[in-house]
Amino acid sequence: MIAMNVETPLGFGHFIGQSDAVGKALLAVLVVMSVASWTIIAIKGVSLLARRARSKTFLAFFWHATSLDVVAAEIATHGARDPFSHLTAHAMQAQAHHAKYGAAKLEEAGSADDFVTRTIKKVLDEETTRLENGLSVLATVGATAPFVGLFGTVWGVYHALVAIGMSGSGTLDKVAGPVGEALIMTGLGLAVAIPAVMGYNWLTRANRVMAARLDAFAYELHTFVSMGQALGHALVHSLAPGLNPPPAAANVRAMASRPAAA
Repeated sequence: MIAMNVETPLGFGHFIGQSDAVGKALLAVLVVMSVASWTIIAIKGVSLLARRARSKTFLAFFWHATSLDVVAAEIATHGARDPFSHLTAHAMQAQAHHAKYGAAKLEEAGSADDFVTRTIKKVLDEETTRLENGLSVLATVGATAPFVGLFGTVWGVYHALVAIGMSGSGTLDKVAGPVGEALIMTGLGLAVAIPAVMGYNWLTRANRVMAARLDAFAYELHTFVSMGQALGHALVHSLAPGLNPPPAAANVRAMASRPAAA
C-alpha cells in the first residue's frame, strides 16, 4: 500500500477551529469594534452630508431675507433642521422672551444683550457636543484594535508552539502554518483600526469646519439681533429723552471663549 499524505487545509477557518476561548473572545471583540466603528461612520457621515445641505439652504435664505421676521416665519413653518437655523431660532426667542418678561429669573439677569449672548453661547456648546457624539468610540477603536489583534497573535503563537513541541516536529512546514494562522489576528486588528482612524480624522475635520462657520455666523446673528434691539430702544429714547440708550453689543466670540461657570 502506498501511504498518501493528506494535507490539512490551513487558513482562517482552521485558526478559528483550533483557537481556545481566549482567541474566540478576542475575535468577538474585534468584530464588535468593527461593527461599532462602521455604524458610527455611516450614521455620522449621512448626518453630516444632510446637515451640510440643510445649512446651505438655510444660509442662502437667511442672507436673502428682508428681515428677521421673515426668517422667524420660515423657521416656524419648516422648523429648525440644521445648526444655523437652530441657533437663529434660540437667539430670536431669547430676545423676544427678555423683551416680554425681563429679568424674572437669575438665568435671565442682565440686559437683553447679555441674555442673548448667553443663549447663543449655550447653543454653540450644545451643537459642538452633538457634533462630537460618537467620536470617542472611533478614537478608542483606532487606538486599541491593533493591540487586541497583537494580543491574539501572541496567544495563538504560544499555543501553536506548544502544539509543535508536543508533536516533536519543528520543521518549517510544521511551524509556518500555525504561526501564520496566528498572525491573522494582527491583520484583523489593523483592518479594524485603520477605517476607525480614517473616519475619526474625517469627521473631526468636518466638525471643526462646521463649528468655525457656526461661530462666525453666531457673531453676525448677534449683531443683527442687537441692531433690532437698538432700533427699538432708539425709538423709545426719542420719545422719552430721559431714558438711557442700551449698551453696545458684546462680541460673541469673546464671550464664547470665556470658560463656562462651574
